[in-house]
Amino acid sequence: MSPELLDWMLETDPALRWQVERDLAGAPEDVWRATRSRVATEGFGAGLLSRQDPDGQWAGGAYFPADFQGDEEGQPWTATTWSLTTLRDWGLDAAALAGTAEKLAANSRWEYEDLPYWGGEVDCCINGYTLANGAWLGADVSGIAQWFADHRLADGGWNCEWVEGSTRSSFHSTLNSLKGLLYYEVATGGSDELRAARWAGEEYLLERRLLRGLSTGELVGPWAIRFRYPFRWGFSALNALDYFRAAALHDGVGPDPRLADAVDVVRAARRPDGTWLQQGRHPGRVWFEVDVPPGESSRWLTFYGTRVLDWWDGASAAPSGTDVRGGSRG
Repeated sequence: MSPELLDWMLETDPALRWQVERDLAGAPEDVWRATRSRVATEGFGAGLLSRQDPDGQWAGGAYFPADFQGDEEGQPWTATTWSLTTLRDWGLDAAALAGTAEKLAANSRWEYEDLPYWGGEVDCCINGYTLANGAWLGADVSGIAQWFADHRLADGGWNCEWVEGSTRSSFHSTLNSLKGLLYYEVATGGSDELRAARWAGEEYLLERRLLRGLSTGELVGPWAIRFRYPFRWGFSALNALDYFRAAALHDGVGPDPRLADAVDVVRAARRPDGTWLQQGRHPGRVWFEVDVPPGESSRWLTFYGTRVLDWWDGASAAPSGTDVRGGSRG
C-alpha cells in the first residue's frame, strides 16, 4: 500500500482507523488500542451508543424497530440486534455497554413468538449475530451455540428457511452462522462438537469455491461478486474471505487453496489507485450513513480488500518447502 493510500485510509472514523493501524499500518499495540478506545466517545460509535433506549434496546425492538409495519423499502437496520452487531464489529469495548445484557434479558423479546432475547429464535442469521453478541457482552448463550450443532443440515451448512422445510444450505445463512460460531469459540473456547460444526460449514462453502453451485459450477448469484459496506446479512466473496482469514488465523492454518477463485474476484475489483468502489447499499432505514454512496471509493471496502489480499499474498510468498497451512485440523 502506498504512503498516500495509507494516509487516506487513516483519515477516517476511529471505528475503522484503529483496524487500519493494527492490520495495515503495523502500528504499535498501544497506538491502535488508544484509537480503539475512542470508538465509545467519538464518531460512529458514540453516535450509535447515543441512540440506545433506557431499557437496553435500540428502536424499541429486538430485530425490527417497534414501529416497523413491513411496508417500507428494504429492511430497517436500526433495532437492537443490528446495533449491537455493528458496535461489536467496530471494536467497541463491551464495558461501554455495562448492564445491557441484563436489560435485554429483562426487556427484549423476539418478534418471532415473543421468545426471550438471549435464547435466540429460529433464524440462523439472527442466532449467529446473537451468539456473538452474547459472548461479547457476557450473556449465557450456550443454548444458542448448541442450537447450531443441532440444526446443521446434511450438506454441512445452514439455511434460515429450514423452518419452512428447506434441506439445502444457503451461502448467506452459512456465512452468518460461521461468523457467530467463530466469535463464540474465540471468546469461550467452544467445544469439539462446535468446532466440527464450524469446519463442516466452512467445507460447504469451500467445496463451492465461495462462488459457484456444486452441481452446475455456475455463479451462485450476482451478489457473490458485488461488494457493499456495511455487509449486513449479505454474502459476498469479500465478506466470506474476511471470515476465512479470521478462521485460519484462529486455527493456525494458512489459506485453503480453494479460496483462489474468490481471491481473484476481489483482486480484479481493485482499482488502479488501490481502492475498491462501493457497489451499492442494502436498502432500509439507518441511524446514519457510515460509508460513501455507490460509485465512490470506500475506505471500508478498501480496508477489507487490502487485508484479505495481504493475508493471501503473504502466505503465497512463503519460502519454498514451507507448509503455508501452518498446522492441521487433525
